[in-house]
Amino acid sequence: MEIKYLDKIKSPDDLKKIPADKLGILVDEIRDTLISAVSKNGGHLASNLGVVELTVAMHRVFNSPRDQFVFDVGHQAYTHKLLTGRYDRINTIRTEGGLSGFTRPEESEHDVFISGHSSTSVSAGLGLAQAKLLNNDDSYTLAVIGDGSFTGGMVYEALNNAGKTGNKLIVILNDNEMSISENVGAFANYLTLIRTNPRYFRLKEQTEKALNRIPVIGNELSNKIFKLKTDIKNTIYNRSTFFEDLGFRYMGPVDGHNIKQLCQALEGAKLINAPVVLHVSTKKGKGYNFAEKMPSEFHGIAKFDIETGEPISSGKSFSSVFGEALCKIAEKDDRICAVTAAMSLGTGLDEFSKRFPERFFDVGIAEQHALTFASGLAKNGKIPVFAVYSTFLQRGYDQLIHDIALQKLKVIIAVDRAGFVGEDGETHQGIFDVAFLNSIPGVKIYSPSCFEELEKDIFAAINEADGPVVIRYPRGTQTATQISPDISNENYCVYGDIGKSTKIVVTYGRITANAVKGALKHKNTSVIAMNVIKPICPEIFEITANAEKIYFLEEGIRSGGAGEGFALSLLERGFRGKFRLVSVEDEFVSQASVGSQLEKYGLDENSIFKMLSEE
Repeated sequence: MEIKYLDKIKSPDDLKKIPADKLGILVDEIRDTLISAVSKNGGHLASNLGVVELTVAMHRVFNSPRDQFVFDVGHQAYTHKLLTGRYDRINTIRTEGGLSGFTRPEESEHDVFISGHSSTSVSAGLGLAQAKLLNNDDSYTLAVIGDGSFTGGMVYEALNNAGKTGNKLIVILNDNEMSISENVGAFANYLTLIRTNPRYFRLKEQTEKALNRIPVIGNELSNKIFKLKTDIKNTIYNRSTFFEDLGFRYMGPVDGHNIKQLCQALEGAKLINAPVVLHVSTKKGKGYNFAEKMPSEFHGIAKFDIETGEPISSGKSFSSVFGEALCKIAEKDDRICAVTAAMSLGTGLDEFSKRFPERFFDVGIAEQHALTFASGLAKNGKIPVFAVYSTFLQRGYDQLIHDIALQKLKVIIAVDRAGFVGEDGETHQGIFDVAFLNSIPGVKIYSPSCFEELEKDIFAAINEADGPVVIRYPRGTQTATQISPDISNENYCVYGDIGKSTKIVVTYGRITANAVKGALKHKNTSVIAMNVIKPICPEIFEITANAEKIYFLEEGIRSGGAGEGFALSLLERGFRGKFRLVSVEDEFVSQASVGSQLEKYGLDENSIFKMLSEE
């Protein structure tokens, strides 16, 4: 498609110059550009296609960056990037050194807040708006939040707090899936159009002022009219006054694909002297047939063929192996329950949800609730398996300690996307789970290096454990070591002749294959691959006691990780050799391919070989 307008937009000011009757052309250009970019680099497509008109309207009505936009989650901000001078870099999105797949303040002054996790925008927006109020700044703050994010409890904490304020916070509820309120009928739709017209709010304000000037009865009359209006509105709309009970003014629903209506509603919201909830109805995947039919599959997708909608590469993954293994066990054990926080597809639980619907629980984007809910299941004799991405498990730290570990409950936590996750960037790296899990008493942690170990670990966790168990595994497929271990048991494997080795490499998880391939090219070198990383098997310290040099390789953060714990145990046992820990230092890991990330941190095969050659 020939680009006529999009490539000329260097800032939102340029968008405002485009005639209103030409915005349809711009919208088509944006959608074609998004589909092309995501097909090459992967990313979040359906959510972005659904908010094209909404984002255009926001930038037409408001003045970014003075008026601040917070997107929840930031993966729906691709159009925002295009309208704020980043069109010429959109093909670099989610690549090393390229645009982030989320909002990122370092990237643009128009990106106010990092938002890679859900349900945070209202809290952040309220803080921004409150600071403006204190600074006598009369600009607006907009929080764009999807209906899915409303399954996270933090939203309600923020709404409860925000409604009591008098700041210029506009919460845009992007309703693209669930129906929060039923609104049927031509008359109701007509009233919606009236109530989102700026002239309505000007007339309303003038009427209230006039009534309040009437001596004695003015204020009382105004209150009675407001109550009567609310009663009539609730009768016609059959709508809960939830938002208004919290102190917000509710507007909508508005057609999220009608720019004229959206601009009108946004102009109306600007005239309200109170926090506003603007309810916008959109279609996820709008404008791309495959994404419209399968929005879940196109929420976050790898590279794909535009003509067929099919992923370019696919195959068995740790997630799919986990899901298959859990189904096999659930067939024979009706105590098994699967829990997910709105990630059944991503965590491999889709098949389980179909085969065992009565034992499958999707609690929404509510990881804290999921963990405590699982503890209740465990207390009454079930064996809950909570499948969650490493980055999202961070949100349930208190529940891990207080509701599960303290009570020694048998809850199995399947930690997907452990270690580097590649192009999703800083907000999604799974490099912190070992460090924070290490600090919790009584938790056993498995970290399998291959599909076979993963399957064995799931069976062991369910059949043998008597307390909380974590099984962590990486994104994607396995990498074979190409040789069989010389020693193998549940806790660890040894590659090479450990008795004759002066150098020993200790590691776990995905990078086992790299360690074996890189280290065994050297004489007198062996590799110990731990499958159980907490507690570390005492035998490992016995067989490493006489080594001259020990190298611990860890695909995770150094502080609090398994490597630091291993070093302390060696020291306590009187180890006199040299010890080197290779891991992620005190930093966040930037977006790049997993291969590039492993190379950067010295965890690929060649880096391991080179390190051992130099020492």
